[in-house]
Amino acid sequence: MLKDKVAVVTGGTRGIGYAIVEKFLKNGAKVVLFGSRQETVEKAIASLKAENEIWEVSGAWPVLTNAGAVAAEMAKIKETYGKIDILVNNAGVSDSTPIGKYTAEHFAGVMDLNVNGMMNGILPVVEIMKEQGGGCILNTSSMVSICGQPGGVAYPASKYAVNGLTWSLARELGPYNIRVNAVAPGITRTDMVAALPKEMIEPLVNRIPLRRIGEAEDIANAFLFLASDMASYVTGEILSVDGAMRT
Repeated sequence: MLKDKVAVVTGGTRGIGYAIVEKFLKNGAKVVLFGSRQETVEKAIASLKAENEIWEVSGAWPVLTNAGAVAAEMAKIKETYGKIDILVNNAGVSDSTPIGKYTAEHFAGVMDLNVNGMMNGILPVVEIMKEQGGGCILNTSSMVSICGQPGGVAYPASKYAVNGLTWSLARELGPYNIRVNAVAPGITRTDMVAALPKEMIEPLVNRIPLRRIGEAEDIANAFLFLASDMASYVTGEILSVDGAMRT
């Protein structure tokens, strides 16, 4: 579905991001995954190569809140591959801090990575995609961008900003054949969720109409669809993948 496409996936070393990278590689893409540290990037690449040594996957670890560092890395990718077809902005930080314990600095830190860090990747890639005649930008939103959450107000606020960014850029960049969409995952079985005790998980599952927690592959499948030509007339969408658990 993505044969010969060049994709950049931020936050691609574990969890949902890793599943996206793996899914894209299985579907013929060449992938550059971004992570926060060299060692985690190299570990992820080694794991993927062990699964299939012919997959074309490489990595980088720019500080996403540093616009210059991200732009320089995108320029290197363009120089290496000649294009960037797909950008997946998956990196981010969650939060559950009660409002009484918030500081202005903490709020700004969450917003900086989840919103500014995303824009730092989008800005240089938009110019590359305009030059090549089109592309696809995909953002990771969240179920809580729709319904909020009791605590950690910066996280749903940042993800609502991601939704606004997605809707607006889709309208602005459509004339350049650049599609912009987002996926809003619900509770997903990542390492953090898998470590929770059964007594914490069961009440959550009971609130999900499909009666199960999402798997990373469920989310990756949504990204694959939106990145592929099957979604060539889909833009400006926030695709919920949450088993209908939205309140």
